[in-house]
Amino acid sequence: MSTIRYGCFFSYAHGNHPYMVKFKNDLADALKCYLEPHFDRESELFIDTEQLGGGDDLDRRIATALCESVCMIVIYTPKYEAHGYTRREFAAMQQIENERRLWYPLPSHLIIPVIMTRHPFNLPPQITDPGMYVDFSRYTLASGDLKTNPDFLPDIEKIVQRIAAHYHYLRHSIPPEHDCSRFVLPPIPEEWRATPPPHFPR
Repeated sequence: MSTIRYGCFFSYAHGNHPYMVKFKNDLADALKCYLEPHFDRESELFIDTEQLGGGDDLDRRIATALCESVCMIVIYTPKYEAHGYTRREFAAMQQIENERRLWYPLPSHLIIPVIMTRHPFNLPPQITDPGMYVDFSRYTLASGDLKTNPDFLPDIEKIVQRIAAHYHYLRHSIPPEHDCSRFVLPPIPEEWRATPPPHFPR
């Protein structure tokens, strides 16, 4: 039988410099802080840099972690949609949502997009169409600690309440025969937007 191991799976494009790294860490710290009272023995987040070892079968571990997570946090940047592996994680959680829809009345979608950096053209429909997303694009390295910043706390609370609602539904709804070790990642999806025209106005 499958069990819940994580409150949410963090899906993000890796960064090398302080802006992307600090945003990911600050958001993770804030969510861990406010999710903890809602869970029993589960970990608040699955973050690949914390849970995966160098010798792991990455695809298998990622697939299992997705299946064992209540929801998914997507840190959206233009870099996110450019990477096949992040689009594949997104598609995998969409598959999981379609399966769970048969188990309990979903109060909302399982994927929660958090906008870190907007695309210069527009946000893709994969991010905007499902409903709620939160816009943190005003975040800078001067924003300080997200878990104590009153400008961001209302959106943090919305995310936490959404994950908590799914958690309490899911823990009573998983079929006894369900086995997350059987879940496999889908093929890498196509790019989310058409290639821009070759000539731009000067």
